[in-house]
Amino acid sequence: MDTINRTATTATGNITTIMTDATTLARLMTWLSPAFPVGAFAYSHGLERAIHDGLIADRLALVAWLHALLEHGSGWNDAVLLAETWRRTSAGEDIAEVAELGEAMAGSRERHMETTLQGGAFVDAMTSWGTVELADGEGAMPYPVAVGTASARHAVRLEEALVAYLHAFASNLVQASVRLVPLGQRDGVAALAALEPVVLRTARRASASTLDDLGSCTLIADIMSMNHETQYSRVFRS
Repeated sequence: MDTINRTATTATGNITTIMTDATTLARLMTWLSPAFPVGAFAYSHGLERAIHDGLIADRLALVAWLHALLEHGSGWNDAVLLAETWRRTSAGEDIAEVAELGEAMAGSRERHMETTLQGGAFVDAMTSWGTVELADGEGAMPYPVAVGTASARHAVRLEEALVAYLHAFASNLVQASVRLVPLGQRDGVAALAALEPVVLRTARRASASTLDDLGSCTLIADIMSMNHETQYSRVFRS
């Protein structure tokens, strides 16, 4: 089915083409699908250690853990970074500063590896739609920064990009927990259903955020990520 594009005037007076919902949905489903080659399946974001230490043993504990990450932890910070990148890219501004800040916000060595390697893989895979790079062509590209700039360049609405990114973030960690706890597939789906309002609420809040809103208070999750680096036997890279 052909799509009909609409035009809108931005705050800077530039005319931009806003994709219809169908086009946006199809593109976001591809970019943030588990099949998109960013290697997300290899990372547990410290969950493997939390499960190993008995902090997450069932669906309710998993939902509470991910709820905290989305509203007050790394999920929230990723959303703020994505939103700022989207705005700067839309305005034709440099995003290198946001990329550097995204690296600095990684709470551990493996969190840094997780965001930069996924970001680099996303950039590589995006060549089918055009290149995504920093203005000076140098430096690492954290994952939310890569998704933010790609979304802006392809006229994906900010809040829709945020919803898709946060849903993928939660979905990947739920799937890791299905394997590690272990949880059944039905419990995994129930966890995603329970997190849906949190994803939508966080995306809405992040769409109006600034870099001043960065910050987290999920200290245990950060400690678990650090401890995972020295875990003797493990399945995931983070």
